[in-house]
Amino acid sequence: MIDNNQEYLQALGLQAKQASYSLASLNGLQKQALLQAIAVSLTESSELIIAANAKDVSAAKANGLNDAMIDRLLLDAERLKAVIADIDNVINLTDPVGTELESQLLDNGLRLSRRRVPLGVIGVIYEARPNVTVDIAVLALKTGNAVILRGGKETLQSNLALSEAIRSAIVSQGLPADCVQLIQSADRSLVSGLLKLNTYVDMIVPRGGQNLQRLCAEQATIPVILGGIGICHLFADKDADIEKSIEVIANAKVQRPTVCNALDTALIHQDIAAKILPKLFKKLAAQGVSFYGCDKAQAIAEKLGFDIERATEDTFAQEWLSLTLGIKVVDDIDEAISHIRAYSSGHSEGILTDNIHASAHFINEVDSAAVYVNASTRFTDGGQFGLGAEVAVSTQKLHARGPMGLEALTTYKWIGVGEYTPRS
Repeated sequence: MIDNNQEYLQALGLQAKQASYSLASLNGLQKQALLQAIAVSLTESSELIIAANAKDVSAAKANGLNDAMIDRLLLDAERLKAVIADIDNVINLTDPVGTELESQLLDNGLRLSRRRVPLGVIGVIYEARPNVTVDIAVLALKTGNAVILRGGKETLQSNLALSEAIRSAIVSQGLPADCVQLIQSADRSLVSGLLKLNTYVDMIVPRGGQNLQRLCAEQATIPVILGGIGICHLFADKDADIEKSIEVIANAKVQRPTVCNALDTALIHQDIAAKILPKLFKKLAAQGVSFYGCDKAQAIAEKLGFDIERATEDTFAQEWLSLTLGIKVVDDIDEAISHIRAYSSGHSEGILTDNIHASAHFINEVDSAAVYVNASTRFTDGGQFGLGAEVAVSTQKLHARGPMGLEALTTYKWIGVGEYTPRS
């Protein structure tokens, strides 16, 4: 079985590499036509895709997956329509491929420039989000990259239907279907094999939990973009507008709690804790939120008749992905920053304050991919940042950081143009 898996992956890799050569030569108009064809194909296949997703959702429920995972998995008519609409956003984005980053004339007469080019072949490993199949494929094709997709077993039927619609559109444009390939097996050994397919694959993007990130970091022989785990914080400073802060915290927690940019811990300055927490508890509890709080937060909750769980180091280190929120009352901004440094995954943090000195201090001292002043962490998203659909949210520092859009799927080559110029 292992030998067969290796042969299967080698074939996928070779096919992807060959397909990437066809993509690299496409011009902007041809890429636009390709993406439009994909949007049409997905629309025409909507009933099949939704039916396939219903099978996945039914199986997930039967297997006892929690509500957060099922919400990630769901691809109903409304969500599919939104996924297809996002393709237009990507079509309208400027294609970075071919952009000249800089140019200089050397003393020896050589004209030297850097030009953006596709990476080549991208491998993406992801879990219960079928929309990622479309997002990744569209961004990869827009930047001239072939892609090998490995979704979670719980989304296999959805991903098969989506990938077939995409591949059909690719063929309709005279390109090889293998520009987009889906690993059609839940065998975990295929993940490890993909991570070592360095002969053909140029970059791995894992979109999933800590176990997947760790597996990729430890086993890959290919550059890996790590991220997607969001332990996110908002700090309500002593000079925050209490009513407005409550609204931002509620938005960050409740709007869509199952995503990586949802709020996990609210840090509250002790000077305003007695004023803001009663209102915050009441508002969020009415929306189904449960709490883990420090001693001070628990004491305030008890006076109001709220029974909240005791927060621990383990709960503060938890990415909730649910209607659960950690609360910690801190002495000052520096304690808030220390807490973030201890527990943050480097994804998204924010300060709520009307004090410009406090906001500047927070921005300078907090080292995460996205740092906000008086805004929700829910903005950390490729679409919100104007990048179109995103590949992932990178929490590392090399090559790409934060929401990864088109430019993150390119590299560059040096081009030297001379007059039969020898090196002296």
